[in-house]
Amino acid sequence: MLYPIGAPIVVAHRGGAGECPENTAEAFLTMGERGFRYLETDARATLDGVAVLSHDATLDRTVGVGGKVRGYTWRELARVRGREGRPAAMRVDEAFEKYPDAVFNIDAKSDDVAAPLARAIREAGAQSRVCVASFSERRLRRLRGELPGTASSLGIGAIARIVAASRARKGAVRRRLLKGLPEAQVAQVPLSFRGVPVLTERFVASAHEAGIAVHAWTIDDVDVAARLLDMGVDGIITDVPTAMYEGLRERGLPVSRS
Repeated sequence: MLYPIGAPIVVAHRGGAGECPENTAEAFLTMGERGFRYLETDARATLDGVAVLSHDATLDRTVGVGGKVRGYTWRELARVRGREGRPAAMRVDEAFEKYPDAVFNIDAKSDDVAAPLARAIREAGAQSRVCVASFSERRLRRLRGELPGTASSLGIGAIARIVAASRARKGAVRRRLLKGLPEAQVAQVPLSFRGVPVLTERFVASAHEAGIAVHAWTIDDVDVAARLLDMGVDGIITDVPTAMYEGLRERGLPVSRS
């Protein structure tokens, strides 16, 4: 299992966006040097169907230049330099090659990246060290179909089923809701969604009953993370992985980074 239940880990959100420029070679290298194996990142597609690492649809915030990722071919995008001369984006297959020991949790940010992302994973032979993620159930179904055996997270609809199961008064109702979940390894969830609490002890227990690990995002407060681990959460996705790991270890909590 890529994400086992009961063995909590720290996951570097966007490669540790609070410590390094997000989703960059610098971030991934730094995390590796600090002993972090688990990296969360995001994928989008270029105009010519190359999967690249980028959270935003546009380059303005992270790179400081105009235009959408899908408005460039890869050859054009590869020539773009942003702040401090950094490349605008890295190809997904390049990340696999450069960081062979990393486990990548990759959020497919749009429908058009599903096929290029699956192709990059297959061609790199990275199926055993990738978890594909998305809010979209449809996108996840496509990725699971193209990547049999590769770990995946749950989409919004499936997470809502676990929330409902966690609130069900009758065991038969809870079991029926959990039985209908897609085949996935992990539910990666926020503390709440649109003002509705998501991450509760009953949610964690229900997910575990279905054999699904639970990761919380995006958690940058060590006290909050410690409470979540006490609830049985299996992963803390954070922008500040170094401070988070050290803070949790100081509290004597058995959290891993590799």
